[in-house]
Amino acid sequence: MYLKFAESHIHSSIQLQGALVETFEFWFTLFVITGMTLVLVMEWVDTAQAVFAALLLLLVTGVIDTSEAFQGFSNHGMLAVGFLYVVASAIHSTGLINAIGDRMMGGNGRSDRVRLLRVLPSVAGASAFMNNTPIVAVLIPIIKNFCRRMNLSPSKYLLPVSYAAILGGTCTLIGTSTNLVVHGFLLEKGHSGFNFFDFAWIGIPLTFIGIGVAVLYVQKVLPEFKDSMVQLGDNTREFVVALKIGPDYPHIGSTVEEAGLRHLQGLFLFQIERNGIVIAPVQPDRTIREGDRLFFTGIPETIVELQKQTGLKVISDLDFDIKNYDSNRIKPYEIVLSESSPLVGQKVRESDFRRQYEAVILAIHRNGKRIKEKIGDIVLEAGDTLLILADQEFHKRWYHSPDFLLVSSSEETPSRSTWQSTAIFSILIIMIGTVVTGLLDMVTAAAAATLILLGAGLILGQHALKSVDWRVLVVIASSFGIAAGLENAGIADLAGTALATIAEPAGLWGAIALIMLVTMIYSEMITNNSAAVLIFPVMISVVSATGYELIPMAMAVAIGASAAFSTPISYQTNLMVYGPGRYRFTDYLKAGIPMDVIILLSGSTLIYVFFG
Repeated sequence: MYLKFAESHIHSSIQLQGALVETFEFWFTLFVITGMTLVLVMEWVDTAQAVFAALLLLLVTGVIDTSEAFQGFSNHGMLAVGFLYVVASAIHSTGLINAIGDRMMGGNGRSDRVRLLRVLPSVAGASAFMNNTPIVAVLIPIIKNFCRRMNLSPSKYLLPVSYAAILGGTCTLIGTSTNLVVHGFLLEKGHSGFNFFDFAWIGIPLTFIGIGVAVLYVQKVLPEFKDSMVQLGDNTREFVVALKIGPDYPHIGSTVEEAGLRHLQGLFLFQIERNGIVIAPVQPDRTIREGDRLFFTGIPETIVELQKQTGLKVISDLDFDIKNYDSNRIKPYEIVLSESSPLVGQKVRESDFRRQYEAVILAIHRNGKRIKEKIGDIVLEAGDTLLILADQEFHKRWYHSPDFLLVSSSEETPSRSTWQSTAIFSILIIMIGTVVTGLLDMVTAAAAATLILLGAGLILGQHALKSVDWRVLVVIASSFGIAAGLENAGIADLAGTALATIAEPAGLWGAIALIMLVTMIYSEMITNNSAAVLIFPVMISVVSATGYELIPMAMAVAIGASAAFSTPISYQTNLMVYGPGRYRFTDYLKAGIPMDVIILLSGSTLIYVFFG
């Protein structure tokens, strides 16, 4: 009798201790997740710090074990994202986006809607196959400069471009890291995951719908802020460059105005030399002829970009092919000559600068004075600032040299030779082809592409390391452990059961829409990757409670995490255009909430039709 009582008492104690442990795990995990969400929404610390701190708190308190905490650091989705950063960096370095950006905008006489219809599909298409962050980063100055020249409002364009980049990312498996994160989760759960173009069934229609909303509605409700043209004045740090019109220049016979040389942002055509005769000032109706020498003054980045135009040749160094230099190995610098420099008092052409310093002079600045000689004939003076192109080690070799008072990096412009650009895009196409045909999985294909790029010298190791956003990888990897904590503590089951109960009257479509809605709301407040990871285990519980298929529900999480448009912090590209577009938070609400609603209804219906 006593033994039975003791046994019963011990059994009850064990149950009570188990309940207390479960209660502690539940409430502590809920506290950690709530605190992490608050920190992310308020932006008190960096996203990676907040997410990793939450992971460690769950680990040290025993909510998750070591293997669960760090399983994400070997996850296929996370590794694929890391390798794709390198591939995207190589593509960005070709300068292709810079080359086509201005053409996409079109000429004068077009409406905002027509221009957006030219720009947004291209942005979305590019975002389907490469990281959308560098795409938007490159387009921001292109759009702002174009709008200054045409007296347009960049605020009408920048947020729609961000929306197009977001929507384009939903079209393929590699279009956004969120797709790869959800794919990685499915693999962790023993499922086959997504195929490369599974997302296209949902993403492509959503992209067309979203572009339509952006063109017809979003640009209409956005504010109109026009930037006044920046004029070069006496106090502006001007560099002078002389360019010669070659026979392949496409605007020979056109006027300065027609050639687009009249209102160059940060650049001014101050004289033309023709057959020894100086023409100054330059009138907008002046005709351009082969052999003309054009003298420009302006800021470094516009000077470097200008010299890459077809048919314009640098007079100071005709044998150097600036149009095909490799920005992977060569970059622009600004150097200031010291009084003791052996260059002082010498003409540029007689200084042997290229052999002595292994660099090419592009332009010269002299204390607000406008130098009217071509670069080769300029006599160098102490204090002159030279804009040069040199290799990556130039800074180390000459930083402490008495020849220069200062050596600093200048604004870099992406540039690759024709064969390098062709090789990089060929590698991208082959990588995609191997994934689509099933020859390689995503992480293997991305890793192989990265290895080939490094082995062929198409991207340097140091550049590859810099191209990876390690904070994003930490967030993705840490989130897997946090998701395990949600499952272990029972929060995922509780939330999943509640959502399943709410969605039950509307069936599968209702469950898809509800999961997508919850993910979108969470993504508006914190990062899209974190939203996807935290909602995924809840979605698993909904699937378990309802018996619905996993793939459509997982698709709802992936699309919902990316398709967030109502706040600047919902997606990185939204935040990037916040300042340049001079937007207010309310502008995002006015433009984004209708977009959210339309994408939610369209997306959940498309998922139901194609995957339900």
